[in-house]
Amino acid sequence: MCGLVGILNRDGAPAQERMVVAMRDSIAHRGPDGKGSYVDGPVGLGHRRLSIIDLSDAARQPMISPDGRIVLVYNGEIYNFRELRRELETAGWSFRTRSDTEVLIAGYAIWGIRELARRLDGMAAFALWDKELGRLHLVRDRYGVKPLYLWRTQQSLVFASEIKAFLAHPDFQVKVNTAALHEYFTFQNLFRPHTLFAGVEQLPAATILTLDRDGERVETYWDYDFSRRIEIGETEAVAELERLMAKAVERQLVADVPVGAYLSGGMDSGTLVALAQPHLGRMSTFTAGFEMSKVEGIEATFDERRAAELLAYHCRTEHYEQVINAGDIRWALPRVVWHLEDLRLGMSYPNYYIARLASKFVKVCLSGAGGDELFGGYPWRYYRVFRSLDQDDYLRSYYGFWQRLTTEADRKSLFNASTDDEDEMFSVFRSVYGDASNLNCQGPEDHIANSLYFESKTFLSGLLLVGDKLAMASGLEERFPFLDNDLVDFAMRLPVRHKLSDLEHMLSVDEDAVRKKLLAQDTFSGGKSCLRQAMMHVLPSEVMDRRKQGFSSPEGSWYRGENAAYVREILLGRDLASSAYLDPAFIRKTVEEHMSGAANHRLLIWSFLSFEWWCRIFLRGEHLNLPHLAN
Repeated sequence: MCGLVGILNRDGAPAQERMVVAMRDSIAHRGPDGKGSYVDGPVGLGHRRLSIIDLSDAARQPMISPDGRIVLVYNGEIYNFRELRRELETAGWSFRTRSDTEVLIAGYAIWGIRELARRLDGMAAFALWDKELGRLHLVRDRYGVKPLYLWRTQQSLVFASEIKAFLAHPDFQVKVNTAALHEYFTFQNLFRPHTLFAGVEQLPAATILTLDRDGERVETYWDYDFSRRIEIGETEAVAELERLMAKAVERQLVADVPVGAYLSGGMDSGTLVALAQPHLGRMSTFTAGFEMSKVEGIEATFDERRAAELLAYHCRTEHYEQVINAGDIRWALPRVVWHLEDLRLGMSYPNYYIARLASKFVKVCLSGAGGDELFGGYPWRYYRVFRSLDQDDYLRSYYGFWQRLTTEADRKSLFNASTDDEDEMFSVFRSVYGDASNLNCQGPEDHIANSLYFESKTFLSGLLLVGDKLAMASGLEERFPFLDNDLVDFAMRLPVRHKLSDLEHMLSVDEDAVRKKLLAQDTFSGGKSCLRQAMMHVLPSEVMDRRKQGFSSPEGSWYRGENAAYVREILLGRDLASSAYLDPAFIRKTVEEHMSGAANHRLLIWSFLSFEWWCRIFLRGEHLNLPHLAN
């Protein structure tokens, strides 16, 4: 829901409304239903509205408190806003709207900013200006679902839901942040709050940034904690999880517009659809599949349309499918990069297509993101480290796994400028755990809990960013019932043995056998076992017995076949926009190794293609030559 922008001139100079409006309208795709702005002295706020709850004009933003003291722009949804509203009414607040936006204003007025942030169950990024105190609060939700970017000049703090809003500011210049670039081409992700744009950073998840005459203050009000596990029996755990899942889905259905769901054919999305459908009656579901006639190997299993169709039939949904062909990347990739801005993770253009499809029928779409990270959906990752002997052994082993794109030796050849040394990249990896309280290494369950913490902070964070940007590109709001506060709190405290049913077996297996299984790229059974048992009564056995697989396109085959000419055209031409940063010889070597079948470099080639388009669009301005890029 929505997009926001703002400026605070710390030198007291008046904010310019025309600048606020230009920034605001550069992200019009995030809010096609309305727009507003507010300027008062050094503060300027802008908002684009996607109407989801309380569609009336009374809920428009910026929203101002009755006494004129508090001004708010907000992007997101608060799922427990009705409960909070009742508390606030009891405390004396008289509401003028039915919106969750006003709950934020009332909550701040009565509880203060920290207590308000702590009480919220939902996804939210917001800016709140307290005119009386001359104080600005910027707040981001617990899990970092909704983005909020910061850019500082000598006199001002500028902030926005998307980086492209800064392009409308006359003082902003696009430069590459080489530290972020090295990090991206190591992990295919960014673990620190910086971005590929020099001088632009993200406000971290679960963070409050406060600015006033006393300066800046940053406070973290929440964090994942998988270390405080409770003692609970399997039967009790399954019953509690069943209750919490039903409650989480029902809570996230609140909307005054149609709600649908992505449906992959797997357990997570199937769970959401099965639990939501009885509340909605007629429900729309959406699947992306692939034309597979020239796809070979394991990628031949990537098309999930048949499994999704079976689930749609089981749940009696109105089901729609998007079939993606190899050539569809040519049209989509520049648009995907334009909307992502800050590159993350793997082949995401199918996400763009399926969100575009869903937006034609609904305004809100449920997504199963979070289920794997919270309930242990990647057993083959955990079993790489569960036998680690100590903290350093664990960290080094897991660090090796998460270098998704390049090794230290690769990076010495890849970058034209000098790179951070290996200790620096390892330090970046280690920094995810913060202080020692987030890293316990007393045994196998601790090692796996550490992995769940890491993946929730990094991999899930990347998925959420991709989901938000590519859905909002089409004016679609994604929701994530697995990220319900009560459900997350229970999942974190649930013992590992209830998430991985074959943990005891794996502990007794010879270490060489585990290594051989991993080298063969074989998976282990037993992931998300407690969730699986809790959902047995709502999903068919075919879903429960399906082998785990992620949502990914068959680019390995397509890069060698139908898209080979496109890859060579973009990456091996003479005028390589990214050549100022990446060595063309290294790129050529990577492409030719993949084309010959000597290696599978699909992730690295995707990242080369993405960064090349990033350079063309944001450094060269080639988006001006792409008609309707934002569509």
